[in-house]
Amino acid sequence: MGATRTIAGLLATLLAAAPAAAQTGAPDAMGFACPREARSMARFELFFGGARANGADVSREDWDAFVDAEITPRFPDGLTWFEGRGQWRSPSGAIVRERSWMLILLAPPGAATETLIEAIRTAYRARFGQDSVLRANSMSCVTF
Repeated sequence: MGATRTIAGLLATLLAAAPAAAQTGAPDAMGFACPREARSMARFELFFGGARANGADVSREDWDAFVDAEITPRFPDGLTWFEGRGQWRSPSGAIVRERSWMLILLAPPGAATETLIEAIRTAYRARFGQDSVLRANSMSCVTF
């Protein structure tokens, strides 16, 4: 939990410089610069497990309802998700394989976006009895 907050804080600090760098094409503090025709956006990848704590599967219908109720209202401008297979090592050392979903969101960096991302993660954990939702952040140059 502390590492997640530290990473989120570091990302927020780095992203604060990104809008100015994107407008000018000048590199930010980390040397990241987009071409003038692109703008710098935060990229969020969220990984959702497809097995509930009680062993029951999160169905495709369950996932679709979650997207409609929790994700789309927060990011109505667009998103991409994939269905896949994931695996992880349990505390007992066993390899657990399960259906999973990966969500990709591109959004303006900042506190408001952070709040929306964390609300999605919290809602999924609560609704489906998950221990966690993996989150990976990066910066992307985006053109449409």
